[in-house]
Amino acid sequence: SLRGEQTMKQSSSPAIPFSMATLGVALFALMDAVMKGLAMDMGAYNAMFWRGCCSMVLVLLLYTWKRPALPAPAVIRLHLRRGVVIAATAFLFFWGLVYVPLAEAIALSFIAPLFALYLAALLLGESVGRRAVAASLIGFVGALVVVFGQFSGDYDEKVFAGMGAILMSAMLYAYNLILQRQQALLAGPVEISVFQTTVIFLVYLALAPFLAQPPAVALFPELLLAAGLSMISLMLLSWAYARAEARILIPVEYTAFIWAGLLGWMMYQEQLSSTSLLGTALIVMGCLLAASQRPARVEHVETTAL
Repeated sequence: SLRGEQTMKQSSSPAIPFSMATLGVALFALMDAVMKGLAMDMGAYNAMFWRGCCSMVLVLLLYTWKRPALPAPAVIRLHLRRGVVIAATAFLFFWGLVYVPLAEAIALSFIAPLFALYLAALLLGESVGRRAVAASLIGFVGALVVVFGQFSGDYDEKVFAGMGAILMSAMLYAYNLILQRQQALLAGPVEISVFQTTVIFLVYLALAPFLAQPPAVALFPELLLAAGLSMISLMLLSWAYARAEARILIPVEYTAFIWAGLLGWMMYQEQLSSTSLLGTALIVMGCLLAASQRPARVEHVETTAL
């Protein structure tokens, strides 16, 4: 196990880290939209693998520029753990995204922040106040409104399989949110980006002899865009999670639906219903409630990675 006492770089107000986390989620949603098209063109694995190749080029440039020090072995093990979890999470999500509209997929993924709120209490020892619970529940009810409103039509077996994959991805993503918090207290954004990108790439590289197929040259700009968005959003979220507790930032995940609805409509002609808009309003209410919380009065945060 890993036990370390870390000094939190906590702001007097959670507004700044909350804003940076919101921007990070928005960029992740844009990356999801780009990856949906790539997964439809070349399959989920090849979209992830070739995006990983582009990410490695960017991460090597970043590493050459910043040259972060080699972390302690216990921290490296944490990087490895989160990288493997994210590799599985991303594959399941993008495989499901081929068959499920973007906004609906994001709505299904909202089970993750709700579950992670309580994982934060269990694994990080964070308190879960009534306001944090209320914020999470309001956002989750908003997601349910969206789901029931948009799942009223007829769906074939592939859509149901896609929804199942996204739900499995959401459960893994909940654990990822906790690992993200632990990483942010032990490592800087550049170190996290370098190690996470490398671990994910190595996981997909191991399957390349069996699954990899060369992409069309015309798709490389989209692959580079997805890689760049992924790295920037990862560093923004890492910065935010180092400066505010997970219970404050986790409800920010619900804003992804707003961006997913807009991007799905703009890029894939996916329509938003009135129930989607109602759900979005509830999601925003939950996030505003979470943002109004006062940070806990602690000088040190003790983390434990089991």
